[in-house]
Amino acid sequence: MELGRKWVQLVIAFLTNGYWGFPATRTIYQGPLKVVCAPGLNCYSCPAATTYCPMGALQQLMLSIRFNLENGQYFLGWYVLGCIGVVGAFLGRLVCGWACPFGFIQELLYKIPTRKFLVPRPLRFVKYGMLFFLVILLPLVVVNEFGMGITWYCKYICPAGTLEAGLPLLWLQPELRQTVGLLFYNKLALLVFFLSWAVVASRPFCRVACPLGAFYGLFSRARLVKLQLDPAKCTNCKACHYVCPMGVKFNESPEDAECITCLACMERACKFDAISLTVGGIPLRAGEVRKIVVEKTE
Repeated sequence: MELGRKWVQLVIAFLTNGYWGFPATRTIYQGPLKVVCAPGLNCYSCPAATTYCPMGALQQLMLSIRFNLENGQYFLGWYVLGCIGVVGAFLGRLVCGWACPFGFIQELLYKIPTRKFLVPRPLRFVKYGMLFFLVILLPLVVVNEFGMGITWYCKYICPAGTLEAGLPLLWLQPELRQTVGLLFYNKLALLVFFLSWAVVASRPFCRVACPLGAFYGLFSRARLVKLQLDPAKCTNCKACHYVCPMGVKFNESPEDAECITCLACMERACKFDAISLTVGGIPLRAGEVRKIVVEKTE
């Protein structure tokens, strides 16, 4: 299952970054697919990106609300909210484990042989602060003389944007190098920090600083697809603690907002079939999955 998940991550990364004509055009893709919302964190300005970033779009929505109201345009971007809301309600943070290119990069970096460290669990609350303040509140409240805000998270923090858009565009358009200043170097330092941290700790950006993960985490109790614990079968052996890339202690908090449904606890740790994947309320247990596979191959 782990190998299958890696292939899914790779395929989705290529699908959401499928415009490979950018070396010739030296610009970002602006075709009809650009109105499609990427499920994971994938920068709109990446030259290969065929979709838009949900967090970037949410900031654009918030920063334009006051301008629209002041100009008599009484509408809200229900399309943006609808896209990420539906994905969150159906899948929650499963997206982080299966469909986010930046999460995939962190997983690959973590495979580099080094001494590994834990991510302090209280740091998980930082990303909720970033979601509330940098993605929602500041773009809405802090506006210029025209009533427009800015994309605070994209402009000052997002390492995915620096990796996928900032660096490639500097390569494609050398004239932009003259505009590079302290802001870019600060973002580059954040990128190096999180990529270096990902070598020695599992998915640090996802756990600490990703507002999209924080948004999807809000649906942890209500999402359609999630893992479920059978207390009658659980022996509290704590094997699930040691394989979770997000530091979730599943037998203690089966609805933890940090769970990315990577299935590591179900497939690699639990020997008692106490953990099952629930789809629409229908449980599919790991032991039953193995049985079905064996019967089909015989």
